[in-house]
Amino acid sequence: MLRLAAASLAGTAIEFYDFFVYGTAAALVLGPLFFPTFSPLAGTLAAFGTFGVGFVARPLGSVLFGHLGDRRGRRPVLVASLLLTGAATVAVGCVPTYDTIGTAAPVLLLVLRFVQGLGLGGEWGGAVLLTAEHAPAGRRGLWSSFPQIGPSLGFVLANGVMLALSAGLSDAQFAAWGWRVPFWAAGVLAAAGLWLRSSLAESPRFLEMREHARVPLAEVVRDHWRLVLLTAGGLAVGYAVFYAVTTWALAYGVERLGVSRTVMLGCIMAAVVVKGSLTPLVAVLSDRYGRRPLCLAGCAAAALWMFPMIALLSTGEPLLMFLGFVVALLAFITMFAVIAACLPELYEPRVRCTGAAVGYNLGGVLGGALTPIVATAVAHGERVPWGVAAYLTGIALLSLGCFALLPETLPVRRLAVAPATD
Repeated sequence: MLRLAAASLAGTAIEFYDFFVYGTAAALVLGPLFFPTFSPLAGTLAAFGTFGVGFVARPLGSVLFGHLGDRRGRRPVLVASLLLTGAATVAVGCVPTYDTIGTAAPVLLLVLRFVQGLGLGGEWGGAVLLTAEHAPAGRRGLWSSFPQIGPSLGFVLANGVMLALSAGLSDAQFAAWGWRVPFWAAGVLAAAGLWLRSSLAESPRFLEMREHARVPLAEVVRDHWRLVLLTAGGLAVGYAVFYAVTTWALAYGVERLGVSRTVMLGCIMAAVVVKGSLTPLVAVLSDRYGRRPLCLAGCAAAALWMFPMIALLSTGEPLLMFLGFVVALLAFITMFAVIAACLPELYEPRVRCTGAAVGYNLGGVLGGALTPIVATAVAHGERVPWGVAAYLTGIALLSLGCFALLPETLPVRRLAVAPATD
């Protein structure tokens, strides 16, 4: 289990590195390089628009790779998704800017971001299911949390590289070529991830199945549509909070508050490190007390903290901004540390890869794709962007209602009305 969990963690860290490094570049540099004819605000919005395309592609990737995972096994998904995402990320680092090839530059950026999203849409389902279906029922929350640590590592790695380049290069050097280096590094990371995953064993739960779904998506839509919608709505606040902190706040702090890139990246990275470190602890609590109570607690905490977080961000003081970020991300991880165990337990094994991944990635569209765009637009012209806090609080309340309608899935306490059994 330790070897399997470590390989899943490494793979998700690499894939989310690919995804996050784009978000950081969008916040810092892509607007003026690829949309120079736009105003600064419009350029940032356009860059965040290409960022959001990755989230739109993720549900499509979960359908494509979910079909592969439910028909051919969880393991092939891990290899194919990592290869696709890595190749697209390296290609982003090679795209000429608008000054070189004109409008073809943002178009290529858009296409490659879409391909990135396809790969990541398949990654989560494969990594989580392979770990969850190997894990003993009484420790499924703990072992399934390892892939959920991967996004934190990927984020810290992506932003650490950006931070080092930002601190070591002049603004002209960073804009000319420095921002491309993290994208090129994705090729080396992808090769390492493929090597780590080459020896993983297939899920025993998949091997035990005598009959596989012919068209998994059709069965999910027919039999589990309510679960998909409720899980997507429940997860929306997690995505919204995470990308409000890690993407929108970065751009807002640098462009509107005049805080240096280095300070903003440092504050955000420190908060993400704390969040990632506490992920296994929260997951252990879910094995003891259940998945649903923690999800409800995380939503409630997010709803209560959004206005204080915006107030602390608006000070521009590093310690206060860090406090605002870290509490918000702790509310986030209270939900997302347990989701890797909860979602597979909601779906029957024959459609589990498709159902869990589609619900997870639709939540990304609702919460992740729109948040940087909406927050940037809403914050324009305000001294303190209370509209952003209201928007995030509204999403938190929506997610709270969705989680309230979902059943508990902890195996030893599973209710008779739960939609699936192991």
